[in-house]
Amino acid sequence: MNANMLSFDEALETLIRKAQPIREIDMADTFVAQGRVLAADLHSPVSVPALDTSTMDGYALRAADVTAPGASLAVSQRIPAGSVGHPLQPGTAARIFTGAPLPAGADVVVMQEMCEHQGEAVVINHQPRAGEAVRLAGSEIARGDTVLAAGTRLRPQELGLAASVGIAQLPVVRRMRVALFSTGDELVMPGETLPPGGVYNSNRFQLRALLLQLGCEVTDFGIVPDRLEATRAVLRDAAQGHELILTSGGVSVGEEDHVKPAVEAEGSLDLWKIAMKPGKPLAYGRVGAAAFIGLPGNPVSSFVTFLMMVRPFILATQGASALKPRALALRADFDWPRPDRRREFLRARFNDAGGVELYAHQGAAALSSIVWADGLVDVPADTPIARGETVRFLPYGELLY
Repeated sequence: MNANMLSFDEALETLIRKAQPIREIDMADTFVAQGRVLAADLHSPVSVPALDTSTMDGYALRAADVTAPGASLAVSQRIPAGSVGHPLQPGTAARIFTGAPLPAGADVVVMQEMCEHQGEAVVINHQPRAGEAVRLAGSEIARGDTVLAAGTRLRPQELGLAASVGIAQLPVVRRMRVALFSTGDELVMPGETLPPGGVYNSNRFQLRALLLQLGCEVTDFGIVPDRLEATRAVLRDAAQGHELILTSGGVSVGEEDHVKPAVEAEGSLDLWKIAMKPGKPLAYGRVGAAAFIGLPGNPVSSFVTFLMMVRPFILATQGASALKPRALALRADFDWPRPDRRREFLRARFNDAGGVELYAHQGAAALSSIVWADGLVDVPADTPIARGETVRFLPYGELLY
């Protein structure tokens, strides 16, 4: 490995360590808070359920009133969900429905399939024990319990849980403000005529979408010409009012790669060149008060380095508790006999046999490969893989939320 390159793990830990968490807190409507990061522990103001409730349709009664199957009890009331019954008199039963609270005095629900309705009475063809088919008050959540911890990213299920305890607004970390631009005179926007030597700018679309999915506010500075002074001018503007400047292209060592010298002129560059493939020319530094991350211009490299490096940096800045993706241990249905000296991330997908298979061409130019794939196989440096071995697979479900 080149002595000037940081290992993947060293670079990732450096980025996470340098992230400066946002301290400002917003109150977000629970209905629209998906993707935000909870800024404080959330305590339930109620117990769930608030009362003992029935888990099925049937009859609520006292277990002591049925000493043997075949007992007949008068049906004294009917209790649908959303209503509260009267105290249950000894020797009687209440018709009850799923989710309805048990009347005072009842300690069991007998499912309707074990009962026979006869006029004003019900025959219980089962000898019940107290507590059957009853969900006790506070058995899921007690009043005052912490239902969601600070640092939790809010998915639909967390929003549902917050709503279930009656919370209409959530304390969340203010959205991270990100300035985004691409460099390259060859870049052309979709919809425009593609000139000879031109390339449609896919990074602008995929990076913006990735940032929005992470709950960021994005200011798009567009395409910057391959000129040092133009790049410096945009960096100065982008540093105002943003926590992060994210760029694609211009961070290598070519004569037309001006981002690296522009950052060094306007701020500082603390990290450059990572021992990962794809994505070696990733750069980190600061311009004014803003962090700077420069991604490779190749769209596949840009996508992979965003998922593996930028995503955890953004999550750390937002105060999220879970920064790194969880991996699956799966069978390799492929051979990888010639590993690289760098940490590799191979585009792969599940197959019907329960393993993972590789996209046929792992070159960094194949943008279609990241659409074909279900995730990335994480290959340590200098590590060959033989068919049938267990590999570490990072599914998109872990990387794209």
